[in-house]
Amino acid sequence: MTTPMTTQQPLAVGLIGAGRMGAFHAETLAHRLPGVRLTAIADPAPGTARSLGNRLGCTAAYTDIGDLLTAPDIDAVVIATPARTHADLVEAAAKAGKAVYCEKPMAVTLAEADRAIKAAADAGVPLQVGFNRRYDPGFRAAHEKITAGDIGTPQLLRSLTRDPELADPARIPPWTIFLETLIHDFDVLRHLNPGAEPVEVSAFADALIRPDFKDHGLLDTAVVTIRFDNGALATAEASFQAVYGYDVRAEVLGSAGMLTLGDLRRTHLTAYGPDGTTAECVTYDQHLFHDAYVAELADFTDGVRTGRTPTVTGEDARAALCIALAAIDSVTTGGSVRIDQLKDL
Repeated sequence: MTTPMTTQQPLAVGLIGAGRMGAFHAETLAHRLPGVRLTAIADPAPGTARSLGNRLGCTAAYTDIGDLLTAPDIDAVVIATPARTHADLVEAAAKAGKAVYCEKPMAVTLAEADRAIKAAADAGVPLQVGFNRRYDPGFRAAHEKITAGDIGTPQLLRSLTRDPELADPARIPPWTIFLETLIHDFDVLRHLNPGAEPVEVSAFADALIRPDFKDHGLLDTAVVTIRFDNGALATAEASFQAVYGYDVRAEVLGSAGMLTLGDLRRTHLTAYGPDGTTAECVTYDQHLFHDAYVAELADFTDGVRTGRTPTVTGEDARAALCIALAAIDSVTTGGSVRIDQLKDL
């Protein structure tokens, strides 16, 4: 547990990365969290931080991230840069004495994950990772019911992520479907099977949406099976193109009942007409998980102020990464992979 802050001044937070997700977090820090002040924005793309800052009334804008990290008036940072920069930035922010919130994935190799976790521990600063589904009311309620024993012992679990559209496949780094998309599902499956840890992983993946990019390393469709140490079996699946909308769901079958989670309908309205029934679907993650994205930053900033241990830790991020790396090994070798025999990228 970190030392609580004694100042009554607003918590000063700097944002690193002013892209799509960073802009949403910036709006949250600037307007949605009492007692929090968006103090500075950094993005290496010329003009990007300044443009976002002007819109939100934040005057400190940097193209050099180091300038933000060395600013003495910043208590905490939110990292929302591309995934493969996260671990280095976590380490740098921790060494600068800043509390750290990092978007998922925290790292893409175990060596990076261990280095990031150690840096935060050595500096005595909190490190929280952005697994937003834990903050969704439905997922939160499911975890509480499972922990209370309402459905007995989890036996079969399922989590899925289907994005609405595959944009430019040339911009997708290899193994993204495991490291950046299914990483959410891997965390969800651990979260909904409390106290259990994965022991064996098997995965299948292909380029079914854009097979012409498979030779470039694209995998756009995947299914992963996971065996846990309490005997539970789980599946995680992902697709980069579900034409009907942004689809995120989960299911847990226990010895005494079942829970289902997720609804991609934009509202509870269903229209009935001569062609049947229709419902408008969500097509954007910031619509489906708007409140969860706000809640995770509210939890982070409250934890920094009070000295409370982060709800979603670097160790949680490392555990999800282990599943992702095992899935990559499984696709590469064509067999199942034990977590305790995992090879790092």
